[in-house]
Amino acid sequence: MSTKKLAADRDIPIVLEFNIEDTPRQSIRHYWLKIISDGLGSPISVPLMVARGKEDFPILGLTAAVHGNELNGIPVIQRLFNEIDVADLKGTIVGVPVVNIPSFIRKKRRFNDGVDLNHIMPGKENGNVSQVYGYRFIERVVKHFDYLLDLHTASFGRINSYYIRADMKHPITRKLALLQNAQIIVHNPPSDGTLRGAAESLDIPAITLEVGNPNTFQKKLIRSGVEGIHNVLSYLEMTEDEIEKPENEAVICKRSYWIYTDTGGLLTIPVNLTDQVKKGDLIASLRDVFGNLTREYFAPEDGIVIGKSVSPVNQSGGRILHLGILK
Repeated sequence: MSTKKLAADRDIPIVLEFNIEDTPRQSIRHYWLKIISDGLGSPISVPLMVARGKEDFPILGLTAAVHGNELNGIPVIQRLFNEIDVADLKGTIVGVPVVNIPSFIRKKRRFNDGVDLNHIMPGKENGNVSQVYGYRFIERVVKHFDYLLDLHTASFGRINSYYIRADMKHPITRKLALLQNAQIIVHNPPSDGTLRGAAESLDIPAITLEVGNPNTFQKKLIRSGVEGIHNVLSYLEMTEDEIEKPENEAVICKRSYWIYTDTGGLLTIPVNLTDQVKKGDLIASLRDVFGNLTREYFAPEDGIVIGKSVSPVNQSGGRILHLGILK
């Protein structure tokens, strides 16, 4: 078998911390940034993409795959870097296409100690394995950012609309959210333990982009994610691109929550993503294994469907849908 050596096969340097001086001005460089070591003492490193323009600041951070099965953000960052003209870029873009390397390799959501990495940020310097990983990622990468866009998707057995989580009372994060041209925006002050929350505790304006579904690449949503980042670059005056206006204004929700089943069975959800429902509308039904209808669920109040379960097999306490309450 013959193979052709490609440019991507070149050696990529290993670094211990993001340092803007490692990348020459008006260039793009790739790095492996060492975070921890495995049981054999071999380094576990995250991929770092740096586009340094003719000016150094601001520094826009882009992160994806904090959960190892949330993949749409990876090609969003890759495409953005392929489209950037560093000769005209004012500032620096730092992309981390995969944050959670142990989970990404295993095609799992959670870290290899069973912990959700997005629930324990900013980690602990002397904590357990996931806490040390989170702490070092914040210290070695995130603390250098001026702004952060954190890309996620739905989890196992669920699907999402293209929606944004942001503190809509904060003028900058509100603007960053609106620039994404998403279907839905949820006012959501950062919760303890999230990467977004850890960034904002460092006075780094941050939003979460929920870009579709897990374990797959969705071309339309990937294009939308790239467009939103280009809009942010234009807003921050890092590029001279025109801001793309949305075809439809985003629906803004003042809050949101999941609705759960109280018994098990085979779940059917007749409503679709972005459907607006009224209080009392049928949103789900459960049948037993013999096909008998055992339970029906109705909307507790008016709202919009942000996400929903797509797994028919549902135990007691299983998710039905994510309901956004309109502003």
